[in-house]
Amino acid sequence: MKKYLVTGLLVWLPLAITIWVLSWLLGAFDGVFSALLSATGAVLPVSAQAVIEQLRRIPGLSVLVLGAGLVLTGMFVTNMFGQWSVRQWDTLMGRIPIVKTIYNSVKQVSDTLFSSTGNAFREAVLVQYPRQGAWTIAFVTGRPSGEVALRLPGEYVSVYVPTTPNPTSGFFLMMPRADVLPLAMSVDEALKYVISMGVVAPADRAAATPLPARN
Repeated sequence: MKKYLVTGLLVWLPLAITIWVLSWLLGAFDGVFSALLSATGAVLPVSAQAVIEQLRRIPGLSVLVLGAGLVLTGMFVTNMFGQWSVRQWDTLMGRIPIVKTIYNSVKQVSDTLFSSTGNAFREAVLVQYPRQGAWTIAFVTGRPSGEVALRLPGEYVSVYVPTTPNPTSGFFLMMPRADVLPLAMSVDEALKYVISMGVVAPADRAAATPLPARN
């Protein structure tokens, strides 16, 4: 019975967690969308409030509106007027105390992670962490710059070491390039490997390379 119970759990657990996560996201989107509709209804005539109330009851409408909004925003900012508008918005946000610190920090990180010309999370590597002889998967995020680069002799790279099973938290390290072993697996495959705690191993795409001896 224990064997059958565990086997059934392994079959249904991924589906149950997937449904739970999607339901949570849908509820969060619906909550924000409902708040926006309420704010909009407060400034509209009474005749339009009935329509807003009907829209609030449509499940999943927030996801469609969000997707359409992202697509339209992307189309808008790809032309010269849209890019000028974004620059003006960034300038405005950069002049508001407290807000500018949060906004600029998030913008720099998002531009680095999602830019098609950036190097963040473009390469999965092996590094020794937290001590020599213990290896873990990390992701190259770029190279040290500014004062940090001036104080580090030789070639260094910046890497992000994610935690398991939650890769959204981790550790930022700057390591000599010679101590970083590149992997043939993609970033997505490496993330799956980390999240599954080594259970979901990607296909072997390169011949096994022995780890160099460390002093």
